[in-house]
Amino acid sequence: MAKIKYYYDTETCRYERVRTSTFDMFINITGLLFACSLFGFFFSAIYIKYFPSAEEARLKKENTDLLYSHKLLQKEVTEVTDVLASLQDRDDRIYRVIFEAEPIPQEIRQAGTGGSQKYQDLLDKKLAREDMILSTLSKIDNLKRQMYVQTKSYDEIVDLALNKSKMMAAIPAIQPVDNKDLKRLASGYGMRIHPILKVKKMHTGIDFSAPKGTPIYATGDGKVIKARKSNRGYGWEIEIDHGFGYVSKYAHQSKFYVKKGQRVTRGQKIGEVGSTGSSTAPHLHYEVIHKRKKVNPIKYFSKNITADQYSTLLENASVENQSLGY
Repeated sequence: MAKIKYYYDTETCRYERVRTSTFDMFINITGLLFACSLFGFFFSAIYIKYFPSAEEARLKKENTDLLYSHKLLQKEVTEVTDVLASLQDRDDRIYRVIFEAEPIPQEIRQAGTGGSQKYQDLLDKKLAREDMILSTLSKIDNLKRQMYVQTKSYDEIVDLALNKSKMMAAIPAIQPVDNKDLKRLASGYGMRIHPILKVKKMHTGIDFSAPKGTPIYATGDGKVIKARKSNRGYGWEIEIDHGFGYVSKYAHQSKFYVKKGQRVTRGQKIGEVGSTGSSTAPHLHYEVIHKRKKVNPIKYFSKNITADQYSTLLENASVENQSLGY
């Protein structure tokens, strides 16, 4: 039962009953409801924050697990990238060096796989963490590209390994004339005095002094790609393509025993020493060309001389004298 309230009326000097108007009752009820609603919202927020529903708790845990899994994935991608980089380094510095293959250019190894348009389907979904997802996908695509390039490199190395015996037989590795006494090396590779012009010019081969008719031998297996007779320059010359980027040249000959297109083996007699072309005396001018660049032939005399003989050969070849022909 509601408590009746009174107030003292000074005019009548009597206690009068307090009567509440309908408006006052409305204000009081409204204020009470507002206060209850405010406290209810406040306590509900606290409850939701600290006492989430089972579904919300499950989703929150799932999100936490996904973020943790993504961090692990990023770590795995980094480790795989490091391993691949090590394989690429070994490939360029060891395997391809052993088989004399050119290193793979970095612009090929690091070739891109396309921009963000490749992932347009994901972009259209407007995912909350699309930057994180796209970054990981891009790294994985780059890894796949580099791994593909690396597998093709290994395929090439395997082919080179299988052809190793053929390569060893093909690479020029003996002296083109019988010169075991090492007394017939007239001029080496490098700057030498031209026999006719009497000025220093680059001598791109080695001159072996020998009597006319001395046998000349192929220094490695290969195919004759030139057997030309001329009274100028190299004179009568033969070129043999050994494959694997190697070509050998034999100049100033007096006789041929092979013809263009013929296959020859190391040690096979291909001609005789002469003095044709720009020559001042009977000799063989011998060159080795590797990947279209003329190199010092003395580096390829390894099959038929000892270490001491090779040292003597190097010493004789280093003397800056006059060449017998160009």
